[in-house]
Amino acid sequence: MIIVTGVKGQLGYDVVRELDRRGIACKGIDIDNLDITDREAVIEFIRRENPQAVIHCAAYTAVDKAEEDIEKCTAVNVGGTENLALACNEIGAEMMYFSTDYVFPGNGSAEYETGDEKGPEGVYGRTKLEGEYKVIENVPKHYIIRISWVFGINGNNFIKTMLRLSETRNELNVVCDQIGSPTYTADLAPLVCDMVLSGKYGIYHATNENFCSWADFAKAIFEKAGKAVKVNPIPSSEYPAKAKRPLNSRLSKRSLDEAGFKRLPTWESALERYLDELKSARK
Repeated sequence: MIIVTGVKGQLGYDVVRELDRRGIACKGIDIDNLDITDREAVIEFIRRENPQAVIHCAAYTAVDKAEEDIEKCTAVNVGGTENLALACNEIGAEMMYFSTDYVFPGNGSAEYETGDEKGPEGVYGRTKLEGEYKVIENVPKHYIIRISWVFGINGNNFIKTMLRLSETRNELNVVCDQIGSPTYTADLAPLVCDMVLSGKYGIYHATNENFCSWADFAKAIFEKAGKAVKVNPIPSSEYPAKAKRPLNSRLSKRSLDEAGFKRLPTWESALERYLDELKSARK
């Protein structure tokens, strides 16, 4: 049996959906089932459930808010992760942890390899990197998957925001100097399930193929959704935010290739399929 945390989020929802589709016994949990920052409760829960693996999708992901809410962000991303790691270690379970492009400094234009030097710029990135270390220190059988620019059916994301804004705006300013890869949770979930059953432990990067800027992404969203919205590309310096974003979020997929895992489809294909999924969900 597999435990999936953060089932109410974008990734947790799709991972449970994929496990169910494959007939793999699983239990999706969220804050109303278990407060992962409560160590005693976590250890008791994992002992009782005795899972083969824990897929840890829950996280504090409000990047700007984290700059002020340091204590809570740290409690969830570091403390909560450590609690689950300790519990997994006690019963000999595997653990999968999702990290982020924010663990890197975001310099240059080369694709980051899994072992490249880290240098998170903000609270969110620092706490996610510390979470990685907690998993590595405490769980011998671990998978760490770094992802970026996540979108899925169950939650808020950039695509939903753009579509909402298109209802009242015919022109938008969107950042053009942050380059990365969107990640569709419905594409990531099958890889997650393949990996957690593989025993190929280690650190991976997994996003949809090809790179774009946020402005490129917004243009593609409006074009594929048939929305007449003009996108004005602007530099990050003209879009003030509390947290500094990495300009280079390109993640190399060599880790997937070397382990024999199939790369995800292109983000362009993922966007088309996601827009179809959104239409179906509204029916």
